[in-house]
Parts: sequence; C-alpha cells; structure tokens
Amino acid sequence: MQNGQPSRTALGAAIQRAAHQTLDDAKIFKDAFARILLGQEADALIDAVSADPAQRQMRIFMAARSRFAEDGLDAAVSRGVRQVAIVGAGLDTFSLRNPHATLGVRVFEVDHPATQAWKRECIAEAGLAVPASLTFAPVDFERQSLAEGLVAAGFQPTRPAFFLWLGVVPYLRRDAISAILQFIASVPRSEVVFDYSEPLENYSPERRANVAAVAARTAAIGEPWLSYFDPLELSKDLHERGFQELEDIGLADISARYLGAPKGDATVDAGPHVIRARRID
Repeated sequence: MQNGQPSRTALGAAIQRAAHQTLDDAKIFKDAFARILLGQEADALIDAVSADPAQRQMRIFMAARSRFAEDGLDAAVSRGVRQVAIVGAGLDTFSLRNPHATLGVRVFEVDHPATQAWKRECIAEAGLAVPASLTFAPVDFERQSLAEGLVAAGFQPTRPAFFLWLGVVPYLRRDAISAILQFIASVPRSEVVFDYSEPLENYSPERRANVAAVAARTAAIGEPWLSYFDPLELSKDLHERGFQELEDIGLADISARYLGAPKGDATVDAGPHVIRARRID
C-alpha cells in the first residue's frame, strides 16, 4: 500500500464481498454490512465488477474464504475461545455482525493506521456505531510487531485465540509471515485461517499468464505479491510450528463444498488456497 493511504486491495475485497450478495444471491456467504460500508458509491463499484465475467472466480473465492474462516471461528467459540484477532482487517464486517458478542467474544481488528482510519470513517458515514466488543489495534508493521500491537490493545496472549488473516499473506515477505506465524503459534490453543497463492510454476501453461497478469495489476497499484507457497511445503512448516490440525482447500474443494459441483468433475490445478491451522495443546 502507498504511504498514508488506505489499502486498495482491501477496497477491492470489500467490493467483491458486496457484489457476492447481489450477483450471486449470497449463496456462499451472507454479509448484510458489506454493501453498507461502501457508501454512496456502492452501486457503481458493484456494477463495475459485474461487467467483467472474469471477476466471478475471484468473487467466489473471496466469499468462500470468509465462509470457511467464520465456520472455523464458530467451532472455536463453541470450544470456549473468546478472543478473535482479525489481522489486516480492511473493511471486514465480522465485528459488526459478531453473533458471539453476548458470550463475551472480543474482536481485535489489526491494520495499518491509515487503512483503519479509513474504515472508521466508513463506519461513521454509514451511521453505524462501533460495537462494544470491538477494539481497534492500529499497527504499522515497519515499526511495531503484531504481538506489541495486540497486547497494547488489551489482547491476552496467554489465553486461546482465533486469528482471521485473509487477503494479506501474498503481500508480505516471507520473514514477516514467519514472525506472525511464530507469534500465533505461541498463543495456547491458537487457530488461524489465511489464504495463500501457489508459485507460478505450479500452474498449467494455459493459466500461468492469466495469474501473472493479476499479479501485475496489484503491483501496478503499489501492492505486489511477494510470497508464494507450495501446499506440501506449507503444511510441513505449519506442523513444525506446532499446529497439529490442518485443513487446506483450493478451488476444486470450494466448488464441491459450496457450489455443489461433483468433486470428481472439478479440474485439479494450482490456484489460490485458504488454510486453517490449529494448535490442539
């Protein structure tokens, strides 16, 4: 992201979530606040997405990763987890929809100060109140660690927590990703959901150019893809960090799980993934 400016990719993700509510009838993921936070430009922004049929796969993936993450969160709350950290929150609306607030579930939204200030403006302009269960934790990762930012906001690192980390990992360098995973793994009975992209060489030649073009577009707005992961190597790394339970789904799994496509008919190829990693002890 550009210095002092909110994340452009965070806005793009918010548009896709809002578009899913109307263009796909919220088939995978329901989010009543997605469109509201886009303000008066919502219709124009959604229309621009709907005019490009190539955007559908991205829209479905973004809806699926949110559904997958929040299904995992629901299960964690049922096991007694009462802290949720949304890392790189952007315009994510879980904190506004939090169905577990009456159970004492606290939500900590972590983001760059500029992006977080923009979100607070969007909330205010929409006439919404900041829920009492939400705490903003502004973190400039060039000057402060995730642990420092969360603890300063009241997060308790000795208690179990669930981390939502969507739409962020591809834009971070490997050392930053490693540091964040190290902190998450240090939290007892922690659980994290994040998405990642496979290396370009994993793609078929037919799709490789299209993926490279998407990466070029994000780089052109100042938010380049910096990290890629091979699924087998990532699984090994997470196990070595102490995450005993892993669930990794790709495009074929998403089509089967959320769209009713026969799993055997889905084309197996490289693509974006969303993974859930949990420490049981």
